[in-house]
Amino acid sequence: MNLSDEEKTILLKAARDSIAGYFDNRKSEEPDYTQFPQLKLNAGAFVTLTINKKLRGCIGYIQSDDTLYKTVVDAARQAAFGDPRFVPVDPKELSKISIEISVLSPPFKMNSYDEIELGKHGLIVEEMGRRGLLLPQVPTEHGMNKDEYLSALCQKAGLPSTYWKKRTLKIKMFTATIFSDKE
Repeated sequence: MNLSDEEKTILLKAARDSIAGYFDNRKSEEPDYTQFPQLKLNAGAFVTLTINKKLRGCIGYIQSDDTLYKTVVDAARQAAFGDPRFVPVDPKELSKISIEISVLSPPFKMNSYDEIELGKHGLIVEEMGRRGLLLPQVPTEHGMNKDEYLSALCQKAGLPSTYWKKRTLKIKMFTATIFSDKE
């Protein structure tokens, strides 16, 4: 998705405001969609929160029936207060949190592992009633090669890490527009 710098700024501010608003029952004010029509489109999005480059929460939606703006607002709040891997964000942490937003393309079928481009494609696996997702930036941020990326995807879905070597798994790929408040 082609977002302007201004639209990215609006989404980053909305994410931060939705987290801060949790503490004082404030709601984010929606933007003027006639001026920023991209924010009205339906798109999946993930919000990743870090403190000192350490993960503090990450929640998102592969696809959404809501506007991109509302999807980001909800994902930010869920990342801060609903990620089961972490205790809820404390008000004292607000000023330390860095926010990264990944706006997802619609998922498309992978036919071969050869199609995967590290740093470009996020992956979604659905096997044996389990599902796992890794964002496109994961392998580059963690110095993974393709084998390690596929093993991490299997682990994320609760499958054995070498499960992908037994056969070509049912994987969907996606791309993402990624931006953060550190830019």
